Amino acid sequence: MKAAVTGATGFVGSHLVEALRARGDQITCLVRSRVKARALEAAGLRLVFGDLEQERAVAAFVEGADVVYHLAGLLAAPSEEEFLRVNRDGAGRLARAARVAGVQRFLLVSSLAVTGPTHPGFALDESERPAPVTPYGRSKRAGEEAVKDSGVPFTIVRPPIVYGPRDRQLLRLFKMAKRGVAPLLGDGSQPLSLVQVTDLVRALLIAAEGHATQGRTYHAAHPECLTQRELLRAIGRAVGKQPLLVPLPRALVRAGLQAAGIFNRFAGRVSLLGPHKAPELLAPAWTCSSEALAGDAGWRAEIAADEGLPPTAEWYRAQGWL
Repeated sequence: MKAAVTGATGFVGSHLVEALRARGDQITCLVRSRVKARALEAAGLRLVFGDLEQERAVAAFVEGADVVYHLAGLLAAPSEEEFLRVNRDGAGRLARAARVAGVQRFLLVSSLAVTGPTHPGFALDESERPAPVTPYGRSKRAGEEAVKDSGVPFTIVRPPIVYGPRDRQLLRLFKMAKRGVAPLLGDGSQPLSLVQVTDLVRALLIAAEGHATQGRTYHAAHPECLTQRELLRAIGRAVGKQPLLVPLPRALVRAGLQAAGIFNRFAGRVSLLGPHKAPELLAPAWTCSSEALAGDAGWRAEIAADEGLPPTAEWYRAQGWL
């Protein structure tokens, strides 16, 4: 197969590229930074330098590809308009170019943020009407619609929390657990779906190739759901600690996010934290069902948290991150 991958220098993208290389695919990567792309270049992959706003770079990137895996996107932005510029407009531009190039499948990595939160005991499936509660989630939903409107044969995968080697998002929780104290947002009872990165990469490969998966949208999560409290305790076991878990009242969380937003704005920083995150962090639950992908493609997540978290901690230690 000839695969084209955006986001190849990122967390999930780097694992996807490794899996594609292992099975012998020819890989093209759209990259912006020559420094970050050194490992890809050393591996002999075809690189196209540019971004999603450059029509020529996008056309060169998709030329000759059988499958496009679109993983690049913004997780943090100074405004909703900026989120939309990349996560909606960039996805649409790439999908239209892929259609013109005759790409057989466009695999969009979206997010559970598009589906939206739920309540404890109710894992949402893909038939639910999308209900994003953050600017990021709304921009990813708009990106999904742009891909659908492009006319390219597509499949969309919405992962929940993804963890594993190279991830920097849960790294903060590992560091807090190692220090012995970690906060709980509210009372810590919020249930969460997770997926280990190796499982997610298998889902992306399977979803991109199946006939039954064309034109469909899927969740890709392990069936085990952990509350915030359970997740932090599991991370504690992974780092050999029993962290003190400190509940933070919801009002205090909101005030802290408001303060973080003000500080970042005056400091000229773009951060994941701000008042826009409150509806996500304080939602009753973020859980989903992956039965549709199991039924259409036979995929099921195999790595539970107690299996996946310790190797993640070990990798962090080996890199000097923890």
